[in-house]
Amino acid sequence: MIPKLLLLLSLSLALYADTIKPTFQLHTTSVVTDFVIEGTRLYAATDAGVVDVFDLNSKQIIAQILLEPIRTGRGEIAPARIHSVDRHHGKTLIVSDSNGSVFRSVWIHEAGTLQRIIDSRQQLLIKKARFVNDEQLVLGTFASEIVVYDYAERSTHYKRDLSQSTLGDIMLGEQHYMMAMADESGTVRLIDVASGAVKQVLDSENVDNIYRVAYRNGVVVTAGQDRRLGVYIPNEEAYHIQSDFLIYCAALSPSGTTAVYSSGTQSDLQLFNTRTKVMGSRLVGHRALINTLVFLNEHELFSASDESHIFYWQLP
Repeated sequence: MIPKLLLLLSLSLALYADTIKPTFQLHTTSVVTDFVIEGTRLYAATDAGVVDVFDLNSKQIIAQILLEPIRTGRGEIAPARIHSVDRHHGKTLIVSDSNGSVFRSVWIHEAGTLQRIIDSRQQLLIKKARFVNDEQLVLGTFASEIVVYDYAERSTHYKRDLSQSTLGDIMLGEQHYMMAMADESGTVRLIDVASGAVKQVLDSENVDNIYRVAYRNGVVVTAGQDRRLGVYIPNEEAYHIQSDFLIYCAALSPSGTTAVYSSGTQSDLQLFNTRTKVMGSRLVGHRALINTLVFLNEHELFSASDESHIFYWQLP
């Protein structure tokens, strides 16, 4: 029989024995801040006020959405940094810096036309925006306000102040009926999008700021400043994985079975089975802070960091 200490050592060494490098990379015009995939197109937002549109078959930029430069509070001309991008039925949703203000602008690009629907006069410091349906958006502000906005009517459906803590992240469920909202207190709230009502509070696994939350097939994982990856699975006991460094980003596969999270000081990614708690392969190649992770399906992953490229990974 293998001694217990030797078995544990063998298991710990096995965690990092299997490493994967990216299959290919997409080269963007500037540092990536967010991206979204729709069909065979990938829309990459950058800090230079440009959304690069990639064809995933040719792996080339086939179009760009360009924002006009802005004048900063100091009177300098600078690119309008894009903070958030989303897609829905041919429309692109963009959150960017505004002229001479800390508040942000929201744009919709459709059929070659870029239209600003929210500007600094609404005084919203928006961190992330997502389409809810053909008529509504959900906006998450740094003040942990959730705003559902009717962009066809240019009116606010509701505005809810749900926490005294700064917003960490928001993510809509697959059907957009529910949304996960995380904040700097380490709490996740599951919210009914139609009403803004909080349906469940998850707060047992993080004790500090949650940078990112992932929400797929009822499963929630959290990427925490406290070096914890929180895992909440319906009808099972919540738990967390302790890392040796701050966890800046995490994502879930469509089934909620496979998680991936940023791990260590070298900007690696670690695969993890949420059901069995078994570590999988380690993904190596990034050299900067990872900010966006998107599963295309159970075996394909795209990732971006504070660099001018996006990696594609073929998973076991």
